[in-house]
Amino acid sequence: MASTSGKQASKNASKSSSGGSSSGGGSLPAMPGTTSSLMGSLNKKKKPFLGMPAPLGYVPGLGRGATGFTTRSDIGPARDANDPVDDRHAPPGKRTVGDQMKKNQDDDDEDLNDTNYDEFNGYAGSLFSSGPYEKDDEEADAIYAALDKRMDERRKERRELREKEEIEKYRMERPKIQQQFSDLKRKLSEVTEEEWLSIPEVGDARNKRQRNPRYEKLTPVPDSFFAKHLQSGENHTTVDPLQGQFGGLTTPFPGGLNTPYPGGMTPGLMTPGTGDLDMRKIGQARNTLMDMRLSQVSDSVSGQTVVDPKGYLTDLNSMIPTHGGDISDIKKARLLLKSVRETNPHHPPAWIASARLEEVTGKLQVARNLIMKGTEMCPKSEDVWLEAARLQPGDTAKAVVAQAVRHLPQSVRIYIRAAELETDVRAKKRVLRKALENVSKSVRLWKAAVELEEPEDARIMLSRAVECCPTSVELWLALARLETYENARRVLNKARENIPTDRHIWITAAKLEEANGNTQMVEKIIDRAITSLRANGVEINREQWIQDAEECDKAGSVATCQAVIRAVIGIGIEEEDCKHTWMEDAESCVAHGALECARAIYAHALQVFPSKKSVWLRAAYFEKNHGTRESLEALLQRAVAHCPKAEVLWLMGAKSKWLAEDVPAARSILALAFQANPNSEEIWLAAVKLESENNEYERARRLLAKARSSAPTARVFMKSVKLEWVLGNIEAAQELCTEALKHYEDFPKLWMMRGQIEEQSGTVDKAREAYNQGLKKCPQSIPLWLLLSRLEEKAGQLTRARAILEKSRLKNPQNPELWLESVRLEYRAGLKNIANTLMAKALQECPNSGILWAEAVFLEARPQRKTKSVDALKKCEHDPQVLLAVAKLFWSERKITKAREWFLRTVKIEPDLGDAWALFYKFELQHGTEEQQAEVRKRCENAEPRHGELWCAESKHILNWQKKIGEILVLVAAKIKNTF
Repeated sequence: MASTSGKQASKNASKSSSGGSSSGGGSLPAMPGTTSSLMGSLNKKKKPFLGMPAPLGYVPGLGRGATGFTTRSDIGPARDANDPVDDRHAPPGKRTVGDQMKKNQDDDDEDLNDTNYDEFNGYAGSLFSSGPYEKDDEEADAIYAALDKRMDERRKERRELREKEEIEKYRMERPKIQQQFSDLKRKLSEVTEEEWLSIPEVGDARNKRQRNPRYEKLTPVPDSFFAKHLQSGENHTTVDPLQGQFGGLTTPFPGGLNTPYPGGMTPGLMTPGTGDLDMRKIGQARNTLMDMRLSQVSDSVSGQTVVDPKGYLTDLNSMIPTHGGDISDIKKARLLLKSVRETNPHHPPAWIASARLEEVTGKLQVARNLIMKGTEMCPKSEDVWLEAARLQPGDTAKAVVAQAVRHLPQSVRIYIRAAELETDVRAKKRVLRKALENVSKSVRLWKAAVELEEPEDARIMLSRAVECCPTSVELWLALARLETYENARRVLNKARENIPTDRHIWITAAKLEEANGNTQMVEKIIDRAITSLRANGVEINREQWIQDAEECDKAGSVATCQAVIRAVIGIGIEEEDCKHTWMEDAESCVAHGALECARAIYAHALQVFPSKKSVWLRAAYFEKNHGTRESLEALLQRAVAHCPKAEVLWLMGAKSKWLAEDVPAARSILALAFQANPNSEEIWLAAVKLESENNEYERARRLLAKARSSAPTARVFMKSVKLEWVLGNIEAAQELCTEALKHYEDFPKLWMMRGQIEEQSGTVDKAREAYNQGLKKCPQSIPLWLLLSRLEEKAGQLTRARAILEKSRLKNPQNPELWLESVRLEYRAGLKNIANTLMAKALQECPNSGILWAEAVFLEARPQRKTKSVDALKKCEHDPQVLLAVAKLFWSERKITKAREWFLRTVKIEPDLGDAWALFYKFELQHGTEEQQAEVRKRCENAEPRHGELWCAESKHILNWQKKIGEILVLVAAKIKNTF
């Protein structure tokens, strides 16, 4: 460290010398003669140095002795050394400016005292710490630090050994209290229970009263005490604590009377005087008080009692005030509103607000008086009259409304309120007809009046209504609905003349023509509607028209709906966005339940894009899910005509025929598909499946032989092996498998089948060899690793199975299926602790794996499962395996409704998961009705699941190769046991 300090010292010294020389040489000497000559020339022309940068080292005014100056703004305000600092909570020694300056000076000065000097390390600080710390200083320090670290590592073992010996020596000389009494603790094991119990307890130093606290006992005062003191005329100078607690006098009489006054002594009970307590008067006072309170709350807006007087004492909730404000706030609001009323008495909102404030505080009569005063001050305000009618009871409200009509004969709202106050239909009609005499152009009044009439009278009234309000679309359409076909056409034509800018009239006209069988006119009307509306300056809003089409669809007007869709579907869309937008529109219509709209959109899209395979597929899936078999087949026939190279469309058509048990038609479709797509693997395999499903095994064999010769692929060979295997021709299957592996040795399914055939034959060694050879060719195939591990486990070679799984995890890191098999292997072997440890490691390596979290939930003990399931849902919120585990958890806790909800959620998110369907079906078999069981089975058959551990174990078993989805569902559900 000393060398470092020396190096810095030399550097700083050199810097100071160079700095001094530069500062000395930077000044400019004064030249008086030159200056005078320059001044003369500068008067003649512009100074040449103006606008140029100053020379290096130039200091303004240095020639005339000026060395710069400092202003007050540079150094701040002057402060005395005894002035306090800004920090109010500064510690002693730092509370004045002088203290702070002294401290800063001390910090800057280095402690170079001899007592601070060490022979090896030098001074405690650096001698030149105040100098700048530059890059070469940093490099030197790094080198010295590396040397120190290196030297420290060389002596590390000896130093640690020496420290350990010193600690042991120190412990021997000064042992802990625990070590001193260790021999006595060992002897405690010899103490018997009787000796232990006979050890005296530590004495309690407190006195008897502290050790045995007794609660204060309170005894009620007898009646005679009150009577005696009332007669003697004594005054009480203290207040009973119970009075302070309850805010009144708690009397000792049976039943107890809490006085309603808010404190102190009630008049007549505690006053000095003579005489006995008059209980009759007390009872009368209580009854009077109750009558007052009942009268306050009994009168409501409708004039009916809202409190049951008999149940008043038991139903104390009726006494709770309806307002939540403080009394002082109410007083302030009342004062403020009073000021507003007096300042501007003709301001209606002030009267309304005042009345509502009194209504909220329970003073209904005051509110009524205020609002009636408001009607006098603001007789032309509609709102004030309506508020007055609302606050007044029945008949009085009618009188108020009648008075309002005299002041405001054109007010529609007052007429509507008058009609609402009437209870008899005739009276309502009379009021509304009187209103229509005064306000004949109000659509609202006409609609209210028409709603009360019979159809024939309503038609007559609507005829008059459309004359008075010719611009109301609703009145025209209502009249058209009540008229006959011919009259309705005339009405709608008149409506179009009066309102040429409304689309609803045109759509209603189209629906009218469709309802009367005149479907050829529908298209013309909609086209004319678009043309007419554009001519009248109406913008065609595509979304609104599609909504109208959906409403037509729901109302059963299919032709109108389709015509509207065809007319507006292409408006306002760029050509490159058409396909994408139309597919979204169709999906939106399906979501809203407007299937005919969606069908019309698909039909239009197919006309525009007849060669787009994706559009045909969307339309085909729509027909499959929402249409009939006939509509699907008709669509597929058109599809394959336009897209003959789309194999999936041919296959959908063949499958539809096969499901309808029309095998010859399915064969003919596949034959046509062969012509359009020669040597297509998918079509070959579909033809083979069709024949094998219908027990035509020889035809299937011939087809496979043709396929192997003309279109040899790994899948074709695999299907050939599978066919021979399921038919029991093991030797033929093995021969085909050997031949296939010569061509496709990197196809793992062939190695799996070879191993499984050998395993089924009982030759475990050959099966092991097949799996091992397959893993050499396909080390990334997870099912092969699992099959080999399970083979060893069945053979009792647990250690070998474990080693295989460890090797597989090394070759395929972060694979949840391999981790899951390792956990289950330990669990099946009864090593639950190891299984839990492995699960923890697995979740660290694969934190977002649903199958691992689902297994982890049921590895826990029952009390911890719920917590684990919450953690699983946080990590994998939408994983079907986790959702399924939660459903099983609710099932195990007998929470049937919740379990059913989670099962439904699981099959909705992943309908291809067969395990979810099987567990759901098993659940319904135990807790559901027959209808629910049939519903689950039907939905499963429609979904056609293909995946799932339990599902694949049954569906791919050679004995179940011809079973349908529903049969496999029953088989898997039967294998499930409620062990969770």
